[in-house]
Amino acid sequence: MSAPRDSAVYTHGHHESVLRSHTWRTAENSAGYLLGALEPGMRILDVGCGPGTITADLAERVPGGHVTGLDRAPGILAQARATARQRDLTAVDFTVGDVHALGFPDDTFCVVHAHQVLQHVGDPVGALREMRRVTRPGGLIAVRDSDYAAMTWYPASPGLDDWLYLYRRVARANGGEPDAGRRLKSWALAAGWTDVRATSSTWTFSTADERAWWSGLWADRTVASSYAERAVDGGFTTRAGLRAVADAWREWGARDDGWFSVLHGEILCRKEA
Repeated sequence: MSAPRDSAVYTHGHHESVLRSHTWRTAENSAGYLLGALEPGMRILDVGCGPGTITADLAERVPGGHVTGLDRAPGILAQARATARQRDLTAVDFTVGDVHALGFPDDTFCVVHAHQVLQHVGDPVGALREMRRVTRPGGLIAVRDSDYAAMTWYPASPGLDDWLYLYRRVARANGGEPDAGRRLKSWALAAGWTDVRATSSTWTFSTADERAWWSGLWADRTVASSYAERAVDGGFTTRAGLRAVADAWREWGARDDGWFSVLHGEILCRKEA
């Protein structure tokens, strides 16, 4: 087993505005590229499971199987366990761990899944090697990450331009790669995967409710989350600068013609039998 390595600092933290987004995620809206490959009886590892909504969905799709949710943050796993209990799922367990050094034997899982994880780790290629190690021959890893530089919106907003420039600087200072989506295939090849299928998909926010939700969580995250603290403490902006960005988010959200698209890169990698 490889030696542990520290992940990059998790830029967002677990403020309510962050979990508002995480608990919205489902297998359908965040792992659709994987669902056709799932079969009853599979054993799945969900890396960076957070509050467990995707984990629970995966468990429901592999009857007779088992899903393990893993996260570096012990506190969030209490919410993940509650999610599983609320849905009467018994073939699910949760554990604290680091994707750079997974505490499982070789060839343990049929599928290893990670959603919005590699953009936050210190060594994404090493993480993909470790995910490969614990995947059974013939099994899959499924990885999806957003690509901040490819996010786009209408109408134009200098304040949202400022948000994107600031976020990417803060994320990279924390050791992550905010434009991970476009790099997934390259990272997988560097990690030794040879059977790599690369795709992409989007989240789009355009209706009044979607705009209010998306703009509201980013406005709140900009001024109240761990990201806000790191942006100010790192000297990247000021509290006044963060308030201006939050105002820009709310102004965009109030526009009837507002539209925002989040591009994600995706990879399905099959381990040789």
